[in-house]
Amino acid sequence: MELLSIHQIISKMIQIPKGILAADESTPTIERRFAAFGIDCTPETRRFYRELLFTAPDIEKYLSGVILFEETLDQQTIDGVYFAEFLLNRGILPGIKVDQGTQFLVPGSEEKITKGLDDLAERLSVYKSKGAFFTKWRAVISIGKDMPTERCILENASFLAKYAKIVQEFQMVPIIEPEVLMDGDHDIQRCAQVTYKTLKTVFQEIEREKVDLTGIILKPNMVLPGKVSNEQTSSDEIAKATLSCLKSVVPSEVPGIMFLSGGQDSNQAIENLAKMNKEKNLPWRLSFSYSRALQFPVMETWRGLEENVKSAQEVFVNILKKASDASIGVWGAKG
Repeated sequence: MELLSIHQIISKMIQIPKGILAADESTPTIERRFAAFGIDCTPETRRFYRELLFTAPDIEKYLSGVILFEETLDQQTIDGVYFAEFLLNRGILPGIKVDQGTQFLVPGSEEKITKGLDDLAERLSVYKSKGAFFTKWRAVISIGKDMPTERCILENASFLAKYAKIVQEFQMVPIIEPEVLMDGDHDIQRCAQVTYKTLKTVFQEIEREKVDLTGIILKPNMVLPGKVSNEQTSSDEIAKATLSCLKSVVPSEVPGIMFLSGGQDSNQAIENLAKMNKEKNLPWRLSFSYSRALQFPVMETWRGLEENVKSAQEVFVNILKKASDASIGVWGAKG
């Protein structure tokens, strides 16, 4: 495996006009997504689907990296090439989701804390030997009655910082994903407040752990109203609110911000990114690290049928090109 320093990895990850595909759905998550389109969820269908994505033509023009799930890191193409090696041969860096899901913060609480720190170092050694260059850890923050609590934000921020420190010690790049969930009926101002508080706490903890800011990627949510609120917001408003929040709290030393799509559909996530990239001279590279927004139209076209693979790949490449264009401020026709 090619040996790269943290900053060499970062440089590849934030290449213009590329972004990152999050293909790291856990087995229960991809099972739910497959079920929506009548697709059986077996190790082979999961392998086949990821091969469909990774072998699509020209994806290296639009992707600098792919986040894999642990199962996928051990899987191979139909020709017997490990996915990590296959991607690297296309000029795409393989990464790995390293958190181990969530548990309730305290008994009876609706808030969650992310697991996986205890054996992280041992697992990183294995993941790196199998070809991973970067990692991802997701924390979830809910907005609701009496939520989020200070404890939830602080404990998740502390775990994110500790995770990042350990990952950098392995000369790998940590993607830090504090996601303020879209669930709820809150307005965009409430989302902005919680996102600001969460990011501020995350960077305080990062400073406490002496994490190298120039060697991380931030993967935040956009500032949006809750998905069951009645608030109508334009892409311009979302872009303005998100950039205002980021400028107030994200250090300029951070090289890249790669947004998650959350509950947004493809057009929403891509248009909002394009609007943000209309603003020039931002201190960080703004791009995408989408899962749902890039993959749902692909699953809908494929539906588990081999005869639909080519059409599904065409859909995938088309969406990737739009997301890539959005990362340089270009937004074309919908569809």
